[in-house]
Amino acid sequence: MGSVTLQDTKPSGVYGTPPAELAEIPDGAIQFSPLIPGSAPLEGREEGTLGTMVVLAPPGTVERRYTIALALRALAPGGSLTVLAPKDKGGSRIAKELKAFGCDAVETSRRHHRICTGARPSLLTGLDEALAEGGPRLDEALGLWTWPGVFSWNRFDPGSILLEQSLPALSGRGADFGCGIGILARTILVSPKVEHLAMLDIDRRATDMAARNIGDPRAELRWVDIRGGTGLKGLDFVVMNPPFHDGGAEDQSLGQAFIRRAAEALRPGGALWLVANRHLPYEAVLKSAFKRVTPKVEASGYKIYEAVK
Repeated sequence: MGSVTLQDTKPSGVYGTPPAELAEIPDGAIQFSPLIPGSAPLEGREEGTLGTMVVLAPPGTVERRYTIALALRALAPGGSLTVLAPKDKGGSRIAKELKAFGCDAVETSRRHHRICTGARPSLLTGLDEALAEGGPRLDEALGLWTWPGVFSWNRFDPGSILLEQSLPALSGRGADFGCGIGILARTILVSPKVEHLAMLDIDRRATDMAARNIGDPRAELRWVDIRGGTGLKGLDFVVMNPPFHDGGAEDQSLGQAFIRRAAEALRPGGALWLVANRHLPYEAVLKSAFKRVTPKVEASGYKIYEAVK
């Protein structure tokens, strides 16, 4: 009879979707990425309760160190940790960051990734600082709760600000697709004629912060991947600053999918208000999905459209 290991007695976890050829994900691993709706919150995992953890590390330094610190905290001493990332998106820094936490890791390179593996030591250093730096906070400059890693977490996105300044007073039932921490929703809900606002985002951290920032009973937060459908119908308006990067690479199909989902959610005569970078080719999909498309503003490298179904 073989010996029972820590990995056999405690559950395993995974953060993100590491390429299968670069890291083996144990069967039944608990997903912890805030970008995968339905996943568990790694920050809520009790200390020392995982036997194995595989992390596809995010590219931002603060977010990456925070995520690795959470993974180390959740692992039991002796638990197996694998952290990987593309070399040019933080991968080259992982080994040094693990060492700063007190981990001896073996580093390998494969398919433009750096892969670090090691065991969680009994004594960790620097975890509290990384957790404090990467966790949610009230940003005094923004006047909003925010979280490193969410879209435009430490600055006002210029596209969103231009859209905010261009919106008319909206009315009825509507939605904010890709709501982030709630910057556009604050302006939308100033109108007393707005009856209900569904706020949708793929990032749980964003919806958590938006819930703190928008204390309005008309707002409903949803953690959802809009590309898979929203279930919304008969809306009077949709507002969006759609994403156009997926995993760091430009992906124009994201915004196109948002536009199609908006058309599905709107009633005939309902309006989509959209801001996009000037170079993005959204006109064709707008014209195919809407009866009337009107460019409203062009400034600072952005375009704003009103599209009526």
